[in-house]
Amino acid sequence: MNKTSVLMALALLCAGAVQAAEKPVIRLGARVFTEQTVLATLTAQYLGSKGYDVQITGGLGSNLARSAQETNQLDMLWEYTGVSLVSYNHVDEKLDSAATYQRVKELDAKKGLVWLAPSKFSNTYALALPQKIAEQYPQINTISQLDAVVRSEKDKGHILALDTEFANRSDGLVGMTKAYGLSFTRADIRQMDAGLVYTALRNGQVFTGLVYTTDGRLNAFHLKLLEDDKHYFPDYTAAPVIRKDFLDKHPDIAALMKPLAEQLDDATMRELNAQVDVEHKNPSVVAADFLRSHPVAAPQPQEAP
Repeated sequence: MNKTSVLMALALLCAGAVQAAEKPVIRLGARVFTEQTVLATLTAQYLGSKGYDVQITGGLGSNLARSAQETNQLDMLWEYTGVSLVSYNHVDEKLDSAATYQRVKELDAKKGLVWLAPSKFSNTYALALPQKIAEQYPQINTISQLDAVVRSEKDKGHILALDTEFANRSDGLVGMTKAYGLSFTRADIRQMDAGLVYTALRNGQVFTGLVYTTDGRLNAFHLKLLEDDKHYFPDYTAAPVIRKDFLDKHPDIAALMKPLAEQLDDATMRELNAQVDVEHKNPSVVAADFLRSHPVAAPQPQEAP
């Protein structure tokens, strides 16, 4: 290789190093369940293709994730409106989807957090019955009807399975028990990892269990969702929430995230979650396949006339 070629090669290497060094880093948090892993992986691959270096911190509890964002340890999270409304801002007023989004957007703005354009899915809570129990008790279609059966059959010790976080959250077991007057005793409740709740339901080890309405295992395991007839659970529409100071430095993030969020509805999230939890695909593969088959293009700024 002659001297000119060597110099050109070095110049290209230096240019590449400078470009890599200038790639903005965004610290993205993800909670401990599958959907959050899928959302974070999707976002990382998508923003990575748009020139960002996305660093994911996963496996976080809700309060830890929120605290990390408020203290500038994380830049962005996929958050749920109901979690912010009830758990973080302690609002117990019953609001519809649009009003909930607007309220948390206003409240969190005071904390330096910006809610970007929301997705089209709401991953709320529900109680579900295994197929065998649903067939045995066709009269149970609501949470109130579930409690009526549990009260009348106390000697049978019907078991309720739920994840530990829900058991200890203000918008969780305590509030639901109060709203419905549930008659489950401490001995009737089993706390476990969220994923194990579905396994216990599928295997008929529990009478009922707490599930997420966008979980892919609902259909795969033939689980029957019960109606929240007293409308206890708030809306849990998902949206990216970002620190204002980060957004001020990188205002393109808002336009970049909007078309991605708008492609995610209930059916899409159930399918993506099922690919991980039921088909046991790697979340990175699931995300890459989705982005390949659903090209996401951020809107281009319009030129002034």
